[in-house]
This record gives sequence, C-alpha cells and structure tokens, in this order.
Amino acid sequence: MHLTQHEEDLLESDNDAVRKAMELLVKLGDIYGAEEMIEIESAQASGISYKSIGDPGVEFLEGFAEEGAEASVPTFANPAGMDFERWEELGIDEAFAEKQKRIRDALKEMGIVLSFTCTPYLAGNLPRRGQHVAWAESSAVSFVNSVVGAKTNREGGPSALAAAITGRTPRYGLHLEENRQPTFRIDVEANIESQADFAALGSWTGRLVEDGKPYFTGINSGGTDDLKALGAAMAATGAVALHFVEGVTTEMEPPENVETATFGEGELQAEYEELTTADDPELVVIGCPHCSPEEIQDVAATVEGKTLSSDLWVCTSASVKTWADRNGLTETIEAAGGKVLADTCNVVSPIEELGYESSATDSAKAATYLPGFCNQDVAFNDKEALLAEVTE
Repeated sequence: MHLTQHEEDLLESDNDAVRKAMELLVKLGDIYGAEEMIEIESAQASGISYKSIGDPGVEFLEGFAEEGAEASVPTFANPAGMDFERWEELGIDEAFAEKQKRIRDALKEMGIVLSFTCTPYLAGNLPRRGQHVAWAESSAVSFVNSVVGAKTNREGGPSALAAAITGRTPRYGLHLEENRQPTFRIDVEANIESQADFAALGSWTGRLVEDGKPYFTGINSGGTDDLKALGAAMAATGAVALHFVEGVTTEMEPPENVETATFGEGELQAEYEELTTADDPELVVIGCPHCSPEEIQDVAATVEGKTLSSDLWVCTSASVKTWADRNGLTETIEAAGGKVLADTCNVVSPIEELGYESSATDSAKAATYLPGFCNQDVAFNDKEALLAEVTE
C-alpha cells in the first residue's frame, strides 16, 4: 500500500494510540487489497453499550484514551445501554450504570461527540454527497451510502475508532465507484404504505440478497423515515450497506443483467407473520433506529389525551429529545404513561433484566435482534396499530 509522508509519520508516531490505529488500518487495507488510504470527513463509533462490549470493551476504550487517542475528525457515538439522565427511574442496575459511565468518560476524553445515537445524520453529522466517511452502525451506513450518497464501508468498532483518530481509512469496497453498482433487482408489486411496510420489505430483502446491493422498482414514494426503516432492516437480516430505490434515491436505470425477484402482497403479509411471535406485549418501543422529530410528532398525536395499558418507550437522540421537550411532545407522551428516552434503545439496553419478556415494535431491525439479544417475544406492526392496541 502506498502511504503519504503524513501517513508514514502516523505509522511511526510516538503516540501509542495513533501508531496502533494506523497499524490496524494498514493491516485492514492489506487484507482487502487497498492501494492507498483516503481522507475522511467524519466517523461514527460503535460498540458503545456496556451490554454489547462488556468489561473487555471498557478496558480497551479506557486504555486507548490513556495512551493519547484523540479524534481528528468529527466523530459521533452510537447508542449506549441506558438513558444517562433516567437510568435509575428505568431500574437499570447500578453496577451496569457505572460501567456505562466509564465508557462515556473514555469517549469524552478522546474528543468523541457524546451523541449516543444511531441516526447521527439527524443530530448534526450529515455528510455531503460524495464525501468519504468511516461509519460503523449498520443502519447509518446504509442511510448515508444509499440516501445521502456519501461513501463508507461497514466499519467495525475498532476500525471506525482508528479512522477517527487518524482521519484516514483504506480505499477499498464502497469507497470505489466501481463497487457502487446494483447486484440484485427487486420488483415491488405489493402496496407499500406504512413505515412498517418498508421495514418488512427490507427484512425480506436482506435475507434474500445477503451482502448484495439491491435495486428496487415499484416504490412510488419514500420519506426519510421510510428509507431509514428499509435500510436498517436489510442491514439486520443481511449485510446490505448500499441500495437503490428507483426515482427516490437514484435516477439510475433499472439493472437488466442481475438476478431479479418480486415482492408481492403475499410476501408482505408473510414477513409480518415471520417477525411476530407475541400476542400481548408488555413493552412497546418506537425508535429503532432512533426517532426523527416527525415520528415523535406522530406518536404524540396518537396517544394525546389517552391512557396507555402497557409500557411505551420512544427512543431518540438527546438533540431530538430537546426539540420534543420544547414543543411539548414529551409532556404529551408521558402524560399518557409513556417515556421519551435519549441515548439508548431497547436492543442495546438490558430490557430482559428489567422484567420484560415480550416487546412490540414497528422496526424489523429490532424484531430481528430482540429474540436473541434480549430474550424477547416480539409483536411487529405499524406504529399506529401497535399504539391503538395499548391505548384507552
């Protein structure tokens, strides 16, 4: 791999963290046949929840910070295992909270933005089209590649952190234009209306194409939240990091010489059934990936003046929650018995230790992860239907 003089200096730095970070990136580049490094404009650090990384992860991050690691580009943190302001109210164990705070403190020492969100593009880190970045959370990777048009591979936690420190990442994979072409075509014949429909389509597609790059035809519309749900689901059931929606995210003509599949009403209904294993959920969670302002508005309008018969979490970033607080939406939701939470979500928080055994969600990503990661039975449906079932 060809390195510039600056990159050679990073590789031979007296700063242990910088040197280790560059060594990791060079080895990664060698593995994937990269010929050079590329400068990045931002990074996103994953592996932030104590539930996910445990004691070894805490020690790794603290050790890296002690060695002098410092982000050289804007770097946003992925969700943590708890809301830092309300963890006691939620019943989070004090020992868990203490470890999560140590992770937070290590990130702060490294100059990482304490955003704790999987939707950094809604919280101040929105790349421009064509920019190279190094992001790690799978749904965010899909969104910036597919909707925004920036360029990133699906980074792991250590490689994203190394890229944040050096401002570099190996030039391979989706950083190369020739690798950003459709490899599969999905002709959508089902009527895709709700955000949950987009999520179900994504869930079905991810299992089918695995790490391919699907091109969708037949989708006539798609807002930010719909596309967020679509990409998140494909990244969860498969490893899709880039997709195309005809007339919505791309003006590219549909590919002809690729494998093709059809998604009809039967596939849509079957996917809802595939993702559902519970009839009477104890907890309804909206916000995987984290809620946008529009989603919080929808929830508030649905529950206003009503009483919830089950617990409700609305998960978002701290920045979006501030907006919801100021506009009275948090007050409306919590008057009905729900909670608007920042910093975390039901997948990376220890909900199984809080007494919950069944959860409801409009997220196919959450429905995919909850059974194995949180020991949950799951009810999957659109948010309006879920909330209608638990409001009086």
